[in-house]
Amino acid sequence: MVAIAHVIAGSEATGGAGIQVDLKTFHQRGVYGMGTLTCIVSMDPNDNWNHRFVPVDPQVIADQIESATHAFPEVDTLKIGMLGTPETIDVVAKALTEHSYRQIVLDPVLICKTQEVSPALAVDTALREKIVPHVTVITPNVFEATVLSGRESIENLGDLIDAAKKVHELGPKYVVAKGGVELPGDNAVDILFDGTDVTVYEVPKIGDGARIHGAGCTLAAAITAELAKGTEVKEAVRIAKELVTEGIQQRLATATPFTTVWQGAYQG
Repeated sequence: MVAIAHVIAGSEATGGAGIQVDLKTFHQRGVYGMGTLTCIVSMDPNDNWNHRFVPVDPQVIADQIESATHAFPEVDTLKIGMLGTPETIDVVAKALTEHSYRQIVLDPVLICKTQEVSPALAVDTALREKIVPHVTVITPNVFEATVLSGRESIENLGDLIDAAKKVHELGPKYVVAKGGVELPGDNAVDILFDGTDVTVYEVPKIGDGARIHGAGCTLAAAITAELAKGTEVKEAVRIAKELVTEGIQQRLATATPFTTVWQGAYQG
C-alpha cells in the first residue's frame, strides 16, 4: 500500500524551498503527497533576491484542506511549513481539530524577510500558541530555536540541547534542533530530544560551510515521509539527515547567491 502524506506550506518559485521541495522529497521517499498552498513567495532578482510574499486567501486554504482530506480521509501524516499570517494559522489550527492527524511535523518558519517586525511577531505568537502544542516533531533551526526557547543565543552544542528542552516544554513530542553549519566546529550537528534522551546526529561540514537553500524544508519533509511509512522517529531523522547531506554534496548551482539541495541525489 502506498504511503500518503499531506503538506500545508508556501510556494517558492525557484523550486529550492517550500511546497515544491516537500512534494519532491515525498516522491523521492516513495510517498504520495498532497499539497495545500498557503502563500506565494517569489525572490526578486532585481532586489538582491529578497522575498516577495503574497498570502493565499484563508477560505481558499480551507477549501484546499477540505479537498485533500476528503480525497484521502485515511491520511494521518501532515507536514506544516510556512504559514505567514495569523489568519492562515487560524485556518490551519481549526483543521488540526477537525481532522485526526496522528503525526504532524512542523518546520517553524517564524519571520518572513519582507514582513515588518510587528506583524512578524504576531505570526510568531500565533504559531507558538495555536500550532506548536499539537505537533509530533518540530524542526527549528538555530534562529527559530533561539526565539522559541527564549534564549538570548545558541553558541554551542550545549546551548542547542538546552534550547531543544525548552522548546519541548511548549508541547511537541519530539524536537529536532538543527545546529547545522551555524555552530562552531568541523561537523554539521543536529539533535533530537524526545523528552528524556538526546540523540546527536553529525556529519562533516561540506565545502565552505555556507547555508544551502532548501536544506531545512528537505529535512522536515523527509522526516514526514518516513513517518508516513511507519518509520520510528529516531530512524526517520537519521534517514532525513543522510538525504540532506547527500543532497548538499550534489547541490545545484543557480544564478541566485546560494546553491540548492538536490533531493534526488539520495539513493538510500
